[in-house]
Amino acid sequence: MKKQVMIIGGGASGLAAAIGAVRQGADVTILEHMDRVGKKILSTGNGRCNMTNLAMKAECYRCSQKQFPMKVLDRFSVWDTLKFFDELGIVTKNKNGYIYPNSEQASSVLDALRLETEHSGVRIVTGCQIRRIKKAGKGGFLAETDQASFKADALILATGSKAAPVTGSDGSGYEYAKSFGHTVITPLPALVQLRCQGKHFKQLAGIRCEAAVKLVSEGRTLAADEGEVQLTDYGISGIPTFQISRFASVALDQGRPVTAYVDFLPSKSMDETRQFLRRRVECLGYRSCGDFLTGVLNKKLAGVLLKLSGISIETPVNQVPAGNWERLVKQLKSFEAVVTATNSFEQAQVCCGGVDTREVRAESLESKLVPGLFLIGELLDVDGICGGYNLQWAWSTGMLAGQCAGR
Repeated sequence: MKKQVMIIGGGASGLAAAIGAVRQGADVTILEHMDRVGKKILSTGNGRCNMTNLAMKAECYRCSQKQFPMKVLDRFSVWDTLKFFDELGIVTKNKNGYIYPNSEQASSVLDALRLETEHSGVRIVTGCQIRRIKKAGKGGFLAETDQASFKADALILATGSKAAPVTGSDGSGYEYAKSFGHTVITPLPALVQLRCQGKHFKQLAGIRCEAAVKLVSEGRTLAADEGEVQLTDYGISGIPTFQISRFASVALDQGRPVTAYVDFLPSKSMDETRQFLRRRVECLGYRSCGDFLTGVLNKKLAGVLLKLSGISIETPVNQVPAGNWERLVKQLKSFEAVVTATNSFEQAQVCCGGVDTREVRAESLESKLVPGLFLIGELLDVDGICGGYNLQWAWSTGMLAGQCAGR
């Protein structure tokens, strides 16, 4: 008699787990509360699906158990992932280590996974609301839904986190995990925008520029990153902001103050910036200050930084006191933005926090507390940076758990 495997959640990790389990000879059922599986996959990589990344390093993942993510990824690697999708018919392209489907359509990745589950005989039940999940008698599991009851020998929780709830991630998995005795570290928004104090942000909305962003709390640097920063009417966004946002989430949740410092000339040191401004004063002293940074920064951004430095845009450059130029150096190199909050789960790409990985076996994703229970994907206290790392986590945890549960 075939082993029965039940998967709660039909996202990236759930679909991978289903394929892994059915290839071991198991009968597999996916229970999905949305009207279709894989909805979140369609929004990854801005619809192009950044499937994984060749630069797979420990520092690309954040977890309370620092070695846990790589222990998993060593067992189902990037190369295993590329082979897996090649077998499903997906031709990939490499963009500086960032891996995309050659079609650059996230829908093609979802279609390949869906077609494989259909071909393999995976049963998919959509639009079902789970009322209760529990251990069934001496062994196995029982899920009671609004449609029917489902029994299985092994249960895989692939419910996702609380990020992007419109795609189906409603946080229900945390409650299921708790019902089996698991500890859940408070889920918080990650890969998300930061909301900051300051009326001047309304003037800066829409500006994109190369910059470095550093987060500081109580005199300690939490994280830093560099790249294209986007200024919004409420604060800062863009990839560098996303990469460090989870540290702001944690600090703010703990009641600690957080300040973001933006360096608008990251290629220059503080002294080089002073010399740079001094040369411009010597060459362009005849101009008004409103035109002093033309060709250096966006005009609206330059106007705000000049104002914060006490420099009027009407004043001739050669009439500005030296002290004001020093203030401008500080604004250019260390523009201060007090962080009041992150944006909500609705805007977050993933969450930090989740099921404590100390209660999960890295080699199989099986619970150490409940034999036959597996916890995978974003449900766990693991979050990757931007660049395909969170999808790789989904593929790796899904395939490992599916293979083990199906055996």
